[in-house]
Formats: sequence, C-alpha cells, structure tokens
Amino acid sequence: MRYRVLGGTGIEVSVHCLGAMMFGAAGNPDHDECVRVIHTALDRGINFVDTADMYSAGESEEIVGKALRGRRDDVVLATKVHFPMGEGPNRGGNSRRWIVREVEESLRRLRTDWIDLYQIHRPDHTTDIEETLSTLSDLVRQGKIRAFGCSTFPAEEIVEAHHVAERRGLMRLRTEQPPYSLLARGIETSVLPVCRRLGMGVLTWSPLASGFLTGRYRKGRPVDLTTGRAALTPARFDPSLPVNVAKLDIVERLVEVADGIGCSLPELAVAFTVAHPAVTSVIIGPRTMDQLESLLKGASLTLDDATLDRIDEIVPPGTNAYHPDGSWRSPALDAAARRRPPADRSAA
Repeated sequence: MRYRVLGGTGIEVSVHCLGAMMFGAAGNPDHDECVRVIHTALDRGINFVDTADMYSAGESEEIVGKALRGRRDDVVLATKVHFPMGEGPNRGGNSRRWIVREVEESLRRLRTDWIDLYQIHRPDHTTDIEETLSTLSDLVRQGKIRAFGCSTFPAEEIVEAHHVAERRGLMRLRTEQPPYSLLARGIETSVLPVCRRLGMGVLTWSPLASGFLTGRYRKGRPVDLTTGRAALTPARFDPSLPVNVAKLDIVERLVEVADGIGCSLPELAVAFTVAHPAVTSVIIGPRTMDQLESLLKGASLTLDDATLDRIDEIVPPGTNAYHPDGSWRSPALDAAARRRPPADRSAA
C-alpha cells in the first residue's frame, strides 16, 4: 500500500481510503460482515476510513466505531456533517448550532474522543462561511477534531473559504472530497488546480461512477431497474436515456483499454483517479468482502503515459459524461428568478 501526506496536515494516509457509505441499512445491514470488511482493509495496509453522519442515518458511524475498537490509534478517521438527521428545522446544514451538536453525536457513534478529519458534506448558502469556519476552528482548539475540510464544493467556494479564513484569522480548509472518475473528469478544470495551489489534500469519491465502471453495465445487456441502486435512481441507469447510452459507449472503449494492459475495468478506474498529482487518496466503498478484494487487486497498478493518452482520447480532460453529484445543486440553478432580471415596474 502506498501512502501520501494529506494536504499540509503532516498526516500520512493510504492512497486507498475505505469508504463506509455501504455499511448499514442502505447497503449491507450485517454488522459483523461489515466489521470483517473493515478489519481486512486495515490488515491490507489501508489506514484511512471515511464515513458520514447521514450514511444509513448514523448506522455506518456505529459500525465503524465497533470495528475500530482497539485499533483507533492506527487509523485516520474521517466523517462528515451537513445533511438532515431527522425531521424538523435546524437538524442539518452548516450552522454553528448544528455542527456543535452533531459532532458530539458522531463522536458518540464512532466511540472515539477525536475525529481526524471533519468535513462539511456540501455547501450551505443559508450560513455565512465565516460562521462555519469559526465553529470548526473552535472544535480543533477543543481537541474534538484534528483538521477539517469540505466535500463537493465548487472551486470558487473553496477560494472564498480560504480568503475568509485568512482575513478573519481562522483555520482553513485542509481537504476537499469531490467526485472523480473516468466518466466524470470535470474537477480537472478548476477544483483540482485550486486545491493543488492552496496545498489542500484531495480524497475523491465514486471512482466506479455509481457502478458504471464495475463491468456490470454493458452495452446491449438488459438492466433491472427494480433492484439495487438502479431502483433508487432509475434515471441514472435506464439504458434508453441518451446520457446513459453515451456512458455505455464510453465503457466499451474503456474495457478495450483495460484488456490491453491486462487488468479489469474497476482496476483501471481506481488506478486512473490516483494518477492525478493533485489527488491524495481515492475512496473505495465496498459493500461485501468480495467487492473489497476485487478493488484491492489493483492497489499497486500504475498507468503509463500511453494508457493515460488513450483515456484522454476517449474522455477528454476536464469533461463529464454525466452530472456526478445527484445530492446537491446550486440554488442559483434551482430558482429561475436568480437567473433572470427583475420585472420592469416602471409602467406601473
């Protein structure tokens, strides 16, 4: 297993990070099997584990907490806050009120006294970024977290956060966690260059593009839209939709690249994400032991320039074959009034 320094924190993390999103009711409800998966990953050299409070409504954090009992000191533990946890107002977002409350819940579920990396899961345009950074800085001083970062933030909001931190004398974002895969290279345009310029660590998610790079979805093969992930978001997998037709066409060409260098498509996909010099670690999110073993097979795979050139011909740098984040859209796009001039009232 290879290791890299996480931004400017001085913390060394494995280039493969074990993602825990699939542990719990939303993926694998068998706690004992999930614990075995985590232990196997640690035994294979992974020292970086990422979860979130909202994964299976806290169940994922509870499973991770069980698994790390007796091994906590050897693990760099990351979790996230932002999405609603229950009904009612003020039970989500990036406000001081919510973060101060929810970090205590995460610490309890994770059975730990500290979190190595606490991440803001998505932007919150109802909360001043200074409020969020001030709260996170206080948590570092209190010893409850060691560092903090963001997840799926646009480049301009990362820059704004750094500017505010510098102006107000606050601690700054140390990491960004964006989606990145062979089918979603949009972050190469601005997010990755900005992170590199600011000395931020980058841990990427969805290297298998929500399953399209597992080899399970191929052109001409039927897709069952009533089970698994396809049942939750059928539009993302429906082979009749043009966006999915385009993805399947790309997959066929990428399979040829993988075959040409003697690896599987998932191995190619994971190796591609860690090849970028701005990327610190790639999050792999297995649901079962078999999936973990499959993903770890390519842990030592590196791609040469010829292979990366072929990939660039298939999926041009900085382009997305689909919108990789289905959990958040900028409010500027959701409200038509924010994109149009105010009505002319001069005639009234």
